[in-house]
Amino acid sequence: MWCVWGPGLSAAGHRFARRARVLCRWYSQAAQRDTIFALSSGRGKCGVAVIRTSGPSSGLALLRLTGTNKLPLSRSAALRRIYDPESSEMLDRGLVLWFPGPGSFTGEDVAEFHIHGGPAVVSGVLTSLGSLPHLRLAEPGEFTKRAFQNGKLDLTEAEGLGDLIHAETEGQRRQALRQMDGDLGRLYRHWSDALTKALTHIEAYIDFSEDDNIEEGVLSQVEATVEFLEKELRVHLQDGRRGERLRDGVHVVIAGPTNAGKSSLLNHLFKNRKANPDVYPEQTGKCQFYVLLTLLRGASIFLGNCQEQVGFWIGY
Repeated sequence: MWCVWGPGLSAAGHRFARRARVLCRWYSQAAQRDTIFALSSGRGKCGVAVIRTSGPSSGLALLRLTGTNKLPLSRSAALRRIYDPESSEMLDRGLVLWFPGPGSFTGEDVAEFHIHGGPAVVSGVLTSLGSLPHLRLAEPGEFTKRAFQNGKLDLTEAEGLGDLIHAETEGQRRQALRQMDGDLGRLYRHWSDALTKALTHIEAYIDFSEDDNIEEGVLSQVEATVEFLEKELRVHLQDGRRGERLRDGVHVVIAGPTNAGKSSLLNHLFKNRKANPDVYPEQTGKCQFYVLLTLLRGASIFLGNCQEQVGFWIGY
């Protein structure tokens, strides 16, 4: 693959060339990278656990743990026995999947092991993967980091993925999905393209204005474009930080002396809500905490009652 392009490209051509150079750089580094692995599903006892690998040795790991000499069909689940590669002891029987790069989440070769979720099974498979050369445990967020580095996600989509994983309410889930779908990224790319075009016109005016090869009114067009972008940016920033409030929630404290009616006020505020929240009490020292779910239009409420103040967190 060519990694250098000559001059004379259009703006779209320059964007393509820049992305292609990044792709070339990461492809050339792929062979030198470690292969990472981690438990992708939640910890604890469960029916099914998913262990994922990503990197150039994923195919070898899949072959070694299944005791076969042929990879399964790409993107097709195959039932296999899973063995310890050193002792040949059978660890479990489960589904394995093979995603050759660059058509995977990370853009690298990816293998997945869908196994029973018992702690001994999960520990055995993770230990077996760790015994193979060039494989190591992934750092937190490293799969998403590699997806970003390989051009599979931009920064806004990576942030949306993190928000989706931590979403606790319907509103948070919807916002995270919109961001993962590229809504915010498309808006930022639109601004970037407009600014790049304006910069190109200014540079052309500086370089070629004496040759009379520049259309009249170029500077006026640039000025209008920049003013319009400034207005769009101001509107975007003056939204009252709705997105942050939706993601992080609102922290409110009702403060007052003992027996002043703080809890009664809180009960009065919520008594007419048409919902039956689930309550999970926890006693910590002199503080009693409750988590109330789906109390306000799908919002999650965290309520703490500590001596002389009542605090609650609302996440829409």
